[in-house]
Amino acid sequence: MKLLLVSLLFIINMGTANAANSFIDDAVASKHRTEKNKARDVYRHPAETLAFFGLQKDMKVLEVLAGRGWYTEILALALKDKGELTVTSFGDKHPNDYLRGIHNDFKMILDGNPDIYSNIKLTVFKDGEYLKGISDDSQDMVVTFRNTHNWIRFGGVEDAYRAFHRVLKKGGVLGVVQHRADKGSTAKDSAQKGYVPSSYLIRLIEDMGFELVATSEVNANSKDTKDYPEGVWTLPPSYRLKDVDKEKYTAIGESDRMTLRFVKK
Repeated sequence: MKLLLVSLLFIINMGTANAANSFIDDAVASKHRTEKNKARDVYRHPAETLAFFGLQKDMKVLEVLAGRGWYTEILALALKDKGELTVTSFGDKHPNDYLRGIHNDFKMILDGNPDIYSNIKLTVFKDGEYLKGISDDSQDMVVTFRNTHNWIRFGGVEDAYRAFHRVLKKGGVLGVVQHRADKGSTAKDSAQKGYVPSSYLIRLIEDMGFELVATSEVNANSKDTKDYPEGVWTLPPSYRLKDVDKEKYTAIGESDRMTLRFVKK
């Protein structure tokens, strides 16, 4: 019932917000975005997702673990004139070669386009503790995209969300997109396949001092059966099975995702 009510409230409120979101649309349509990234808009719905979170051009925003910068590409331009973007990455001293490589690739992207990215603040996600380099009560918005399953798999999920609460201002927004497990799934088991139960995640985040204020189905995908040999990584863009049944998985598209908006109480 709570999910239904917050979804209805979001639909009502969005009716008056579309005109104010043109700066998001402009950032999504920008020529500086790569064609490879633009091709995924059909699955990730960036304009609708950021509008749902309530992004404003003068906000201080923290993007958690940006990967190789898919959303950074959009956020950097949207916030370039009046806002401030801080991005966390794995750091060039991360002990895992793969994750360190992702960080180095991301840093090359930032360094290669200073006109867009020179004002970004880049910091390490975990350096002994989470978000060590970010001050308390300093951010208007924190966003995290498809990260939570890894914090469940490898540990730290509660500490991560506790850190998000610490750095957000009171009333600040936490926006979460996450691969969604089937109802009745257990978080520990489903996270091994990349999916997280909605009920588990909402309860965990609210236990950290947040309030769920809206949900959206903008990133839902009813074709996602969530029963693949290599979990969510079977689907695009990972295609972990490579050419095996690739047409089948391409037809399914990217995963079914929950999209949640919380505020810091």
